[in-house]
Amino acid sequence: MGNSSTMGRAWKDLSPTIYDRDGDGKIFHIPVPRYTLITTLLEAPPSTRRRSLRIAATTTTEKDKGKEKEEEKLIPEPEPLPPPIGSVVSLKGLGCEPAVGLLRPNHQREYKFSRKLTEGNCPLYAIGFNFIHPHHKDVFATVGDNRVTIYNGLQDGNLAPLQAYIDEDKDEKFFTLSWASNLDGSPLLVAAGKNGIIRVINCATKKLSKNLVGHGGSIYDLRTQPQKPSFIISASKDESVRLWNVHTGICILIFAGTAGHRDAILSVDFYTFDIYRIASCGMDSTVKIWSIEEFRPYVEQSFTWSDLPSKFPTKYVKLPLMSAVVHSNYVDCTRWLGDFILSKSVDDEIVLWKPEINDKNPAENSIDVLQKYPVPYCDVWFIKFSCDFHFNHLAIGNRKGEIYVWDVQASPPVLVTRLINPECKNIIRHTAMSLDGSMILGCSEDGSIYRWDEVKC
Repeated sequence: MGNSSTMGRAWKDLSPTIYDRDGDGKIFHIPVPRYTLITTLLEAPPSTRRRSLRIAATTTTEKDKGKEKEEEKLIPEPEPLPPPIGSVVSLKGLGCEPAVGLLRPNHQREYKFSRKLTEGNCPLYAIGFNFIHPHHKDVFATVGDNRVTIYNGLQDGNLAPLQAYIDEDKDEKFFTLSWASNLDGSPLLVAAGKNGIIRVINCATKKLSKNLVGHGGSIYDLRTQPQKPSFIISASKDESVRLWNVHTGICILIFAGTAGHRDAILSVDFYTFDIYRIASCGMDSTVKIWSIEEFRPYVEQSFTWSDLPSKFPTKYVKLPLMSAVVHSNYVDCTRWLGDFILSKSVDDEIVLWKPEINDKNPAENSIDVLQKYPVPYCDVWFIKFSCDFHFNHLAIGNRKGEIYVWDVQASPPVLVTRLINPECKNIIRHTAMSLDGSMILGCSEDGSIYRWDEVKC
């Protein structure tokens, strides 16, 4: 059962030291006080905020180097798929053949490459803008290794670091992040990864707020409910999805059981129009849709619970509304698009489909595959796409360091543009589109952030 605890020593001094150059060409060192967890440029001279940064790792001993070489890959190559699950079958489609997009950009929006910033030598696995607080619309965060970093995307094309956090556990590897909000409106950033513990960071107080403990394996995805940003859901290697209240630290629901996922869950998302339906997907090749409606009283009770979070009557949701086999391999990203679902596997495409759920007779559930968005060289797992705030476009990277931008409101699918840069040759694990899609970011296997900005006519 999930619970939370406040960790007094969860973080310690930053192992990298961040430098910048001021207007006189001198090295400007940003001191890092112990346990404050923050490296910020807010107090730095204005000239330093708009200049490029160099993050230099502290000296590494030969023993440490040997240890690093022996360390296994954070994201291993896919294992052979498990045997098919007899109770889960591919659902019959309702419509005609899906419309497939052409890899011929129409250039309805043009972008120029603006900036590359390298955090370090460790891969970055997630990047995301803060859509929860519109007045911070150009603020975004990245995670990689045991570090979480917050930036501001400046109007001149530069990237200004605001805060940075290092977990005291050197073995932690953060894989995912999501922006959330406390009841008082203060911005929260949640991050999780290898250790299966969700860190809740209060960006206003610059302190670690809570640890959400309960998962029995690595966490691969976190999502926030936009209408009630105190609720987040997490997807884990332990074959469960969990619903949390970050304000109280309570684990409200656990989605797992004999009809649940049979392997690691890689992605999860809230339904567009309310908090009472979610979708999840994973290594068992299925996309599952779950209902929370039956447990509405427990969701509301999570705000008024006055006892310890560990004593909250966490409930299990054992039966999904639908189990759909849309892909034949790992499904590592899924997002709701209104009443439709976008999902991605390792077969070089994103699929748009509509679930048809019969509440009275689940045996009559069906799907209709509507459109396919090709993405060349996207045949490795843990590459995730993102959309702008209004879900007009999506952006996805590939293993050659390219980013494809698709118009998801068009039918048939329209490729808007393909973003390339000679310096970007490694896997783009995740992308982030700004509120209106005018800024596109990609975080790479080489530890770098790449920025493109729309060319204004």
